[in-house]
Amino acid sequence: MAIRLYKAYTPGTRNRTVSAFAEITKQSPEKRLLKRKHNPKGRNNQGKITCRHRGGGHKRKYRLIDFKRNKIDIPAQVASIEYDPNRNARIALLHYQDGEKRYILHPRSLPIGATIISGKNVPIEVGNALPLFSIPLGTAVHNIELTPGKGGQIVRAAGAYAQIVAKEGDFTTLKLPSGEVRIVRKSCYASIGQVGNIDSGNITIGKAGRNRWLGKKPCVRGVVMNPVDHPHGGGEGRSPIGKSHPVTPWGKPALGVKTRKAKKYSNDYILRRRK
Repeated sequence: MAIRLYKAYTPGTRNRTVSAFAEITKQSPEKRLLKRKHNPKGRNNQGKITCRHRGGGHKRKYRLIDFKRNKIDIPAQVASIEYDPNRNARIALLHYQDGEKRYILHPRSLPIGATIISGKNVPIEVGNALPLFSIPLGTAVHNIELTPGKGGQIVRAAGAYAQIVAKEGDFTTLKLPSGEVRIVRKSCYASIGQVGNIDSGNITIGKAGRNRWLGKKPCVRGVVMNPVDHPHGGGEGRSPIGKSHPVTPWGKPALGVKTRKAKKYSNDYILRRRK
């Protein structure tokens, strides 16, 4: 993926960068793989805001992505690479030999016309999906299941990949992009390769309006509010927060406080926490 730069014609283009979209080969999505996407704007079923700073943005339709890769031993050909407004990775349209069409996350360097397949004894090639016990040590994988048959849940962002570092008994040890090392059942499926669009993290938004297009509303700092609006508020001029540690608008500790449950069920599967 390449990044397109702008000259400073306006303040909004001075630092703006966008994707060049050079890898996109098809503009209109497959209609049968689209679904209506409701935008709740951060509100619950009572209409009350439960997650702030959400709302607006361009209208989207959801692309049905095949995270399960459960068409076993049926070859598919990569027909196109498309843009997905709901994620930072690209998606690839597959045409299976039995006539079915599905979207998958587009792995890096998977070309148009390539043939991929899912199964226990398929080749170790980019785009193929196999159970972890069939994948050699040191292989980069993405779209990894945590529960067999449930579909890939982790390592799905643009440029992400995990590495298989060990196998023992019924479990495979993975090193995740965050640096966390955890064990996953060896019967879980994973896709070979790294997720494409690796330069996604290097894009500069450039102006506030572009965040509004993405459905993100402004976030006002607590220190510039009044005391009635935020615990950090009040004071004369540029004053500190006036507390021993930062807190949320509701008084709970914030910024660096660990929020993971101490007795979460998956703690036993984590060998080394992320940094």
